[in-house]
Amino acid sequence: MKTTTHYIFSPLIAVCLLLALTSCSDNVKHTPQQLTDCFSKNRLTTEQETKIRKTIHAKEKAFALDTLFKKKAKVQGFNGAVLVAQKGVILYSNVFGYANLNSKDSLNINSAFQLASISKTFTSVAVLLLAQDNKIKLSDSIQQYLPSFPYHGITIENLLSHRSGLPNYLYCFEDKRRMNNAAPTNDTVLKWFNEANPLPALYNQPNRSFSYNNSNFIVLASIIEKVSEVGYAQFIRTRIFEPLGMTHSFVDTIAPDSLLCFRTCGHQGNRCRPREFFDGVYGDKGIYASVGDMERWYFALHSGCLLNKHWLKEAFTPRSFEHKSRHNYGLGFRLMTDAKDMKKVHYVYHGGWWAGFSTMLWMDMEADIAIIVLGNRKNNGVYNIKSVLSVLEENKDSELETIADGGD
Repeated sequence: MKTTTHYIFSPLIAVCLLLALTSCSDNVKHTPQQLTDCFSKNRLTTEQETKIRKTIHAKEKAFALDTLFKKKAKVQGFNGAVLVAQKGVILYSNVFGYANLNSKDSLNINSAFQLASISKTFTSVAVLLLAQDNKIKLSDSIQQYLPSFPYHGITIENLLSHRSGLPNYLYCFEDKRRMNNAAPTNDTVLKWFNEANPLPALYNQPNRSFSYNNSNFIVLASIIEKVSEVGYAQFIRTRIFEPLGMTHSFVDTIAPDSLLCFRTCGHQGNRCRPREFFDGVYGDKGIYASVGDMERWYFALHSGCLLNKHWLKEAFTPRSFEHKSRHNYGLGFRLMTDAKDMKKVHYVYHGGWWAGFSTMLWMDMEADIAIIVLGNRKNNGVYNIKSVLSVLEENKDSELETIADGGD
């Protein structure tokens, strides 16, 4: 006698199966080619862009932004490049001034600017890519990758969120500069820490409180090299720049001459600044990019092509609640939260300043807005993007505070 087995496919089983499939897809390791394909697939078609431009009043906003930035250049002395995008549409892109004020070399839209601390967003995402690939855990200690590092009890997450308590290498090794030592690399700075006697004191106990610190991100850059078994610049280039088509981006002087020709000079007033002693140290700074490449960086994050939903959420989750404030920090990204709820994020951003460069990357992930302002003359006006948001949000009162500076 032939028997027939009946399977009951309940709604509960269906939900569990869906969750399992979603979980599996979130853990897929994306190859550079898959990233390139995802990026291209999610870009707007010409028809879609035309429709959205009408919906968001792109023409009127572009005119208002042009008026605004021309005033910033004329009145506030802004020298640099700007790009503003909304809903996948580039509303406005322009350059003002010179790549080098001394030689009067004009900027162009492909000019590359030292991102300063915006570089931390790339270092952070590089670490999170390794976590997404199951090659690293946020709970891992520094010593699992750098056994001789002298400060203990600090995790990868502590470094990413500026909760390590480490002393800042920019300030605790000034004697090396005064002694006319050769310009350091990351390995040099790590050696200084390893051999220091006495050891520079921690600013705070690990995970006690938020303390913005460049040392965190040079340690992370070294961990990336240890885990990936390639140099930091190569990892960033092959996993991020090349798949995303960021053809004018590079890590400081490690880049070939074909890219260095796009590099701008940082200025103090009208003076082109010489290389800084710590320019060769990277992870906390050191990446150069054009505004067009930074729009591709934003789009890669917003589209979910680079990091899956889980790791994006980790990156944009506030981690410091010791003091009541709208300003917080995730994993390599600054966050502006709701005035009444520090856990609710309104904006994701990072600024930077270094050796005459002033930079800002401002993102509203929910409204799909990106504001990119890269200046190569020190100018605090770069960080005040409230007037730009008022154009994009059509005069909606965002209660936005002026950002005093971008961090070093």
